[in-house]
Amino acid sequence: MVAHPEPVEPPEPPGPAASTASTASDASAGTAGTIRTARLDLLPLRVEHAEEMAQVLGDPALHAFIGGVPDTPAALRARYARLVAGSPDPGVRWLNWVLRRRADACLVGTVQATVTGEVAEIAWVVGTPWQGRGFASEAARGLVARLTRQSGSVRTVVAHVHPDHHASASVAAAAGLSPTDREQDGETRWELTVRARPDTKG
Repeated sequence: MVAHPEPVEPPEPPGPAASTASTASDASAGTAGTIRTARLDLLPLRVEHAEEMAQVLGDPALHAFIGGVPDTPAALRARYARLVAGSPDPGVRWLNWVLRRRADACLVGTVQATVTGEVAEIAWVVGTPWQGRGFASEAARGLVARLTRQSGSVRTVVAHVHPDHHASASVAAAAGLSPTDREQDGETRWELTVRARPDTKG
């Protein structure tokens, strides 16, 4: 599953419904402002998160569907620096968050969105010790809500899921996406089409 140039894989089953409150100053989907769900704070990615996230994402099993090996703290720091700097294409926005469990302020994973025009492609990953608790689904729902409900720009949300990765499919479904008959690099394209809200002025 690929959103930015660095792919991540969503390995989490669906969980309980989440609230989608965010800070008032971050109401636009054009900024990676804090997103607050039932149990998580989705914090804008910073380079300083690399040390802790290298441990969160350190299980080689997370790469079962995407290949490669876990990043070292130094490699992850360099990668995060590129992501925080933003896309070199002015028509593309890279939005990235780390997932902080509110109960103990522990980082448990990441979510991201690549926004091009009216299309947002999303991806997510939760560290192995925190899987099976619904965090990926909760975070994905919060992300989709931020992209679609608080901005008039995003009309389609996309995710690419390996057909054998059933947990990933469950997360995509929990976030409101549905599978299509289209594929990319062996992964199924899932989509959510957002209906334009009626104009309430007048």
